[in-house]
Amino acid sequence: MDLKGQAINKDMSLQSEIFQMSGEKIQNCYQCQKCSAGCPLNFAMDILPNQVFRHIQYGHRDKVLTSKTIWLCASCHTCSTRCPNSIDIAKVMDTLREISTRSGLAAGEKNISLFHKFFLGLIKITGRTWEPVFAIYKMKAGGLGGMIGFGLKQFFKGKIPIFPTFKGGKELKRLFEPGKGAAR
Repeated sequence: MDLKGQAINKDMSLQSEIFQMSGEKIQNCYQCQKCSAGCPLNFAMDILPNQVFRHIQYGHRDKVLTSKTIWLCASCHTCSTRCPNSIDIAKVMDTLREISTRSGLAAGEKNISLFHKFFLGLIKITGRTWEPVFAIYKMKAGGLGGMIGFGLKQFFKGKIPIFPTFKGGKELKRLFEPGKGAAR
């Protein structure tokens, strides 16, 4: 069972699972590499976006789901707009993050899945970021460093509110419903 109480089908190919969740056809990728060439974060990735697709096509489930790449994707959609086969690559990366989270595999980038959970959890509740929550994230991730002094200075200058503000309402909540939006 995954985190949401849904059965994880390890027998289903990753390619089929992606299609089922996103509707995107990975088999249509013919490795033109336009997605990788246009990605503004390709310098930091362990495998390039086109290589992620090739690994999916070859059935390398764990290699893809534990890569840094799926977590570093900024969802800027540069790759999706450049794809000659109209594959929404950013949507696939988001789907891969969801599958990785459900599978319980460790992410290739230290603490990135923890950050992802904190950030999306906060957005889901408040509709925006709220800096004090990130202090909790930093503690769980291994220390605050110089954040406390900086945070207190910002608080006393009125830059960090005591209580979060709320935005989005029902429209935002719909984004987090399965099958309704990109963020899950």
